[in-house]
Amino acid sequence: MLYNKNCRIAITGVGVVSPIGVGKDAFWKNLVAGKSGIGFLESVPSSRLPSKLGAEIHDFDPVDYINNRKSINLMSRDAQLGVAAANMSMSDAGLLPGQVDPDRLGVVFGSGHIASTPDELAGAAQGGNSLDQFAGWSEERMGHIPPLWLLRQMPNVQASYISIEHDARGPNNTITCRESSALLALSEAMGAIQRGAADCMIVGASSCATDPFDVARFNLFDSLTRRQDDPQRACRPFDRDRDGSVVGEGSAVFVIEQMEHAVARGADIYAELLSVGSGCDGTTTVSKNSGAGLVSAIQSVIRRADVRPEEIGHINAHGKSTQRDDLVEADAYHRAMGSAASNIPLIALGSYFGQFDAGTGAVELAGSILAMRNRELPITLNYETPDPGCELNVVRDQTQTLRNSLTLSVNRTSMGQSAACLLRAL
Repeated sequence: MLYNKNCRIAITGVGVVSPIGVGKDAFWKNLVAGKSGIGFLESVPSSRLPSKLGAEIHDFDPVDYINNRKSINLMSRDAQLGVAAANMSMSDAGLLPGQVDPDRLGVVFGSGHIASTPDELAGAAQGGNSLDQFAGWSEERMGHIPPLWLLRQMPNVQASYISIEHDARGPNNTITCRESSALLALSEAMGAIQRGAADCMIVGASSCATDPFDVARFNLFDSLTRRQDDPQRACRPFDRDRDGSVVGEGSAVFVIEQMEHAVARGADIYAELLSVGSGCDGTTTVSKNSGAGLVSAIQSVIRRADVRPEEIGHINAHGKSTQRDDLVEADAYHRAMGSAASNIPLIALGSYFGQFDAGTGAVELAGSILAMRNRELPITLNYETPDPGCELNVVRDQTQTLRNSLTLSVNRTSMGQSAACLLRAL
């Protein structure tokens, strides 16, 4: 297959399931209204957890959004969110039967760590405290594990279920790179279209990080907030007084397609995907390399899209709300874009719904795409005292009119794996 780098890519569908709204309209309404989705954890006991806060989705019933209802009970929470968002996105794109060849419709999906619920393994873990208990594991305990337990934990099930829902027989892949997964999935999907393997791709990510095991794990890696006085003010990206992130859950999925294909069928186009880049910090123990991957990713997309930093209308930041990560991210903007980094309006939407592994970047990107559609930038919540170490133009207090149609969106993991993309509204 010949690779056509001049093949233009259109975004024609958006589906969102998030703590601040199920569906793109509810999501945008609460985003522009500055309504936080963070509160005290309700779905799990939290008294012994390092952080008592989370951004949970309370108004979601998978039966309302998933066509193959027999498969719902086989899906993890992550998969239910992802398939629902994918169905919303396809409906939003208006792709009717016959408008795309199933062999040229593919799926690339970002997936995070899928937690096992305690009750699934409780039967196998109970009983027996002898030193030789492991010797009898296969005979005595394995039978207490649900037979489909492993199937629910496999990261590729989301892409599989989505392809079944939409008879997508084209390229199918799963990206597992934590918060950077969604943008890397966009890169893979964009490449599939440009090399002629597909006309349309369903691409996004989903994850749920509100399980007790995930709360403990996130605290070890990313440092969760200890605030308990006012949950909605706890997540404070780039604010001087930030003290950690908040766990959450959610999914966003997009339909992207060859521009000519979208125009020919009269699709409503949200934006053009100009370029996607990635990088990694490498030797992360060397402080001077901290953020190098993000610098490389940003410079790559700017160069490949042939734009100047000053032309960017807004930055959709990762904004993890930890002291170290926000400093590293801010420094990367200055290293990659020079003085322009201090002037470009920046939004950090994690302040509304926290951080939740792979799904984070997808839901954040949905916010920017809808901001471009509505020509309005939502505020970053809880940005009250600027951190002098960041020097960024964070949008706060009131929404801003979008100054131009070009958007930079970024994500970075705690290990330095980074991704960036440039979009242009049409």
